[in-house]
Amino acid sequence: MKAGRQTTLREQTAISGIGVHSGLPVTLTLHPADADTGIVFVRCDDRREREVRAHVHAVTATDFATVLGDASGPLVSTAEHVLAALRGLGVDNATVELDGPEVPIMDGSAAPIVEAIDQAGIALLPATRRYIQVIKPVRIAKDGAYGELRPYARGFRVEAEIQFEHPLIGRQSLALDVAPDTFRRELARARTFGFMRDVARLWSAGYALGASFENTLVLADNRVLNSDGLRFADEFVRHKMLDAVGDLALAGAPLLATYRTVRGGHKLNHAVLSALMADPSAWIMVEAEPARRARGHAEMATGLVAPAYAPDVS
Repeated sequence: MKAGRQTTLREQTAISGIGVHSGLPVTLTLHPADADTGIVFVRCDDRREREVRAHVHAVTATDFATVLGDASGPLVSTAEHVLAALRGLGVDNATVELDGPEVPIMDGSAAPIVEAIDQAGIALLPATRRYIQVIKPVRIAKDGAYGELRPYARGFRVEAEIQFEHPLIGRQSLALDVAPDTFRRELARARTFGFMRDVARLWSAGYALGASFENTLVLADNRVLNSDGLRFADEFVRHKMLDAVGDLALAGAPLLATYRTVRGGHKLNHAVLSALMADPSAWIMVEAEPARRARGHAEMATGLVAPAYAPDVS
């Protein structure tokens, strides 16, 4: 895939399942979109079709999932996994159509969405890809947790550390440069997880109504209750990284940055990205340089970028 040009899906593709929090059935259909469309969510199950562009300003809640909406209220919940799959595979433009209030949880990971995208295929568009390049650190810290975006011109890197008082988790950390191959291999299959001790509290609050062993990694006091066990020894931190990729896709363009998160989650991811967008001196928009053809070699993308415009210039 040539990193210098924008992408979309080659054809539409669909998946069906239930929402992990709502418990309601839903079909999600991914459609190709024109250049500069970005990722747009569309609800088609109401009399009045609603849509919202996937952007940090569209976030309405981050308690147990990332919820997007507008002035008339929430539009789609648990958007992080489909956003992670699209950003992780390098899809710039797509329409995400849903006939329900929540993205289907599938097996609790992004792998089924990745499989659907792979079946549809990814197409290059004529337009040049734009990136958001972080040029100075932005950091948010609260209650022993912190998140930081800092400059990293080589691409997008995630460094995550988690700490849980549970014998199967404890302290886990991992750092990865996120590209389509590493996303597929290292992050896409990591599942959402939860603790049996929290089930009653979540149900009473209206969450996790669709959670089951088929879509959630469930932990008792000293063991994993799922019959298939763990997919990775450190699946827990990998899933936190997956969520971070999805949450930071709400920048609206690929990031050239390192994201460091310690004991973070959706709320922290959103706070850091909001702080970045609110500071015009912390980032610039850049365009990929045109691919160059070397003698005797096929056309290759250089991976370099050239300044396009600053964030405070329309």
